[in-house]
Amino acid sequence: QVYLRESGGGSVQAGGSLRLSCAASGHDWRNYVMGWFRQTPGNEREGVAAIDSSGIRTYANSVKGRFTISQDSAIVYLQMNDLTPEDSAMYYCGADLKPWSMKAAIKAPDVDPKTLDAWGQGTLVTVSS
Repeated sequence: QVYLRESGGGSVQAGGSLRLSCAASGHDWRNYVMGWFRQTPGNEREGVAAIDSSGIRTYANSVKGRFTISQDSAIVYLQMNDLTPEDSAMYYCGADLKPWSMKAAIKAPDVDPKTLDAWGQGTLVTVSS
């Protein structure tokens, strides 16, 4: 079992930066692959970035070159630079025991929350123009 808690969301102007954090807990958190997803009202959840136990990163095309995912022990970070209003969303941290399932979720056009083993509650990012 793994528990996820996101933090770091907020309001920023276009062109600015934010760093999100996702803290994992639970006795077997090390077995999980973690990633970031986002969702806006009325739309499906979409993948943003994931990192596996080897440090291999997967990014959605929409954030490549602007967002960087990293992991330090039980915390996964999402550094977001050059933000645009289109990046405004609720950002969720997700975790799964299967690396291929996480990678597929990141690349999918929409993500059913049932796809992954665990989710955090989300942190809101608002980018103003």
